[in-house]
Amino acid sequence: ADLFERTAEELARHGLSCECLGGGRLSHRPEERKIHVYGYSVGFGRADHAVTTEKLKAKYPDYEITWADEGY
Repeated sequence: ADLFERTAEELARHGLSCECLGGGRLSHRPEERKIHVYGYSVGFGRADHAVTTEKLKAKYPDYEITWADEGY
């Protein structure tokens, strides 16, 4: 929530607005080149992890990127 609030304030200074579509967590294991997306935000609910995973795959094509709705 703190990160979102800071980002929203910065965007507002430029005449822009944003909304949070949900949250979650990342497990990053750089030595194994793996990222796992999971969980949810208590304040914002669960993000669409499939969308997050696709964005990460585009940025990190040499990583194994997975997701699950389980976990906090």
